[in-house]
Amino acid sequence: MSEALDEMYLFGEEKMEKAISQMKREFASVRTGRANPAILDKVIVEYYGAPTPIRQMAQVSVSEGTTLVITPFDKSIMKELEKAIIKAELGVTPNNDGVCVRLNFPPLTEERRKETAKEVKKYGEDAKVAVRNARRDMVDHLKKIEKDENMPEDAVKDNQDKIQKLTDKYVGIIDAQVAEKEKEVMTV
Repeated sequence: MSEALDEMYLFGEEKMEKAISQMKREFASVRTGRANPAILDKVIVEYYGAPTPIRQMAQVSVSEGTTLVITPFDKSIMKELEKAIIKAELGVTPNNDGVCVRLNFPPLTEERRKETAKEVKKYGEDAKVAVRNARRDMVDHLKKIEKDENMPEDAVKDNQDKIQKLTDKYVGIIDAQVAEKEKEVMTV
């Protein structure tokens, strides 16, 4: 196999891996009824004029499985912390006791679970689109290599099959992870 083909496969597989990594990051921010510190990853607090992620300015822990306890290192930012959480629209109201901020996650209603499951499917679909885009780029690159190197027809066909198998593998991984996350969301 030529170096250009090896490079094409590495590049394509890397793009597919990134699609799955992005989907997993999106999944981490999905509310499942249990407290998950990853839901705070998108919350940014204005800290001395600089936008700062909560995890860099506070200790975040889970209490009783349904409560996040956020203890800032600097108690003077409690109000800003509270405002940032409200602004992020996480679906929970922060309780400030002067020492820490507590976020109580109530159990999800059946309707909210169904909405969340749709959200999970959408993230999976987005990942599949990214994988298919990577496949398209690989096929385009293969056509270019075919012209540049006068590749035989059967070698082109073999490589197209190999690209499709790689795509199917990643789509399968995505489907399995979406199904697992949906099951987690729908479990009461």
